[in-house]
Amino acid sequence: MPTTTVTLNGQVIGQAHYATRAVLEGVLARTGTTFAQSLALNYAASADPAIEHEQLVARITGGLKVPETEALATVRELTGAGLLEAVPGEAARLRVSEAGRALSSGIRAETDRIVQRLYGDVPAGDLAVAGRVLTLVTERANAELAAAQQ
Repeated sequence: MPTTTVTLNGQVIGQAHYATRAVLEGVLARTGTTFAQSLALNYAASADPAIEHEQLVARITGGLKVPETEALATVRELTGAGLLEAVPGEAARLRVSEAGRALSSGIRAETDRIVQRLYGDVPAGDLAVAGRVLTLVTERANAELAAAQQ
């Protein structure tokens, strides 16, 4: 691990994000899944047994900072591919299909291996500090975005 001192800033955060995402994109390319689709499947799977359509769209929009039209398109892609399905009798609620659950589980397993390779030997205290700092930065950025939309 490098011992040089680096000042945490947007560039360093961005480089870490894009490098990590590039590794993940390799996994997603093999499955034919986009990043947005994988995120949406993860959101839906974590809301087991089902999630409100509106809530899923809001989570995608908020998580990726994309327009609602893009989030809606992602949900349509997943339902069209049979990875998400409406809950019988409850058209406004979506659940992950068996195929979606298998895909999501496979992606999650690959992601866990990536995380282990990239973060596994970083001291827990360092990860805790980084987590707190990045959470704070995210909260502040989200607050600025919300204020700009008013």
